[in-house]
Amino acid sequence: MAKLNIKPKHRCKWDLVSLGEVMLRLDPGNLRIATTREFRAWEGGGEYNVARGLKRCFGMDTAIVTALADNPVGHLIEDLMLQGGVSQQYVRWVPFDGVGRAVRNGLNFTERGFGVRAALGCSDRGHTAISQLKPGEIDWDQIFSKDGARWFHTGGIFCALSDTAPLVAQEAMQAARRAGTVVSYDLNYRPSLWKSAGGKAQAQATNRRLAPLVDTMFGNEEDFTAALGFAVAGVDEHHSQLDPASFQEMIERVMSEFPQLAALATTVRHAKTATLNDWSSVCYYDGHFYQAQVRENLEIYDRVGGGDSFASGLIYGFLAGKEPQWAVECAAAHGALAMTTPGDTSMATLDEVLQAMKAQTARIAR
Repeated sequence: MAKLNIKPKHRCKWDLVSLGEVMLRLDPGNLRIATTREFRAWEGGGEYNVARGLKRCFGMDTAIVTALADNPVGHLIEDLMLQGGVSQQYVRWVPFDGVGRAVRNGLNFTERGFGVRAALGCSDRGHTAISQLKPGEIDWDQIFSKDGARWFHTGGIFCALSDTAPLVAQEAMQAARRAGTVVSYDLNYRPSLWKSAGGKAQAQATNRRLAPLVDTMFGNEEDFTAALGFAVAGVDEHHSQLDPASFQEMIERVMSEFPQLAALATTVRHAKTATLNDWSSVCYYDGHFYQAQVRENLEIYDRVGGGDSFASGLIYGFLAGKEPQWAVECAAAHGALAMTTPGDTSMATLDEVLQAMKAQTARIAR
């Protein structure tokens, strides 16, 4: 049975390197996208959020491989990333043509939802700089073999951006494996991104082609059905139930088809309303299942990025040499805390994560 073999820190410049798009998120706050007259700007992106969480909350050395159009919007994203502390050493700047006919930066309009009104996202990210990245344009051997990285992370959001994106991900994953770097992949199925690119069938074909290169796979309870095609009673891309037995069955089937996987982790969410969820997580590692405590009636302020913060918490646990149960509890606590603040990225501190893991109350700290 496969196990994670993580390189020691002294051999690597980076604890983690991520590959993915970094967008400008435009947040209408308590209003709606279609009716607001002002937006707050954040940076965000599924793969980037993991690197940022590891840096800002857990103090790890991380970098992002991405591309930006060289214009004021790109430099706003750059400025926001500088605050996040993720290294931009591998960011590619692409000349801007003046209006965005050839290349542009991605925008993501997201409203939070409340009560019976679900959160709503509207992506504007066609022809972006990172979507046009092609194999051979990034020196992966420099990143993984010369600079050194303990962990590499990418996912289904990046791979949905263009026909060439999965080829770039495959090239990166192969280079990472040659260098002995752990590879993780978040399925992160987004119907809107695949809508004009072959739909669910193409998403499943893409993910199944890349899955044999993955050591640690992330998802939520719907991703494994929609993004990989595993049908499990009570779980699909529209509905799920907080039933550990269903997830155990699903995990066993995934691990059976992709035996090189060392770890598989899922968030487990029952959304009672947009702002009230039951929240937990399950991790399979070394032949055992580990489940985090169930947080019933978790109050959600902004659910975007909860899964990414879950991933960064679990990765931190493994990178720090913790036991799997500790890692999955850390992941669930970090994901829960990330959903208590606005924006895509975590604003939690390690002390707050440790406190949440101990199930202490939310009384004021003075």
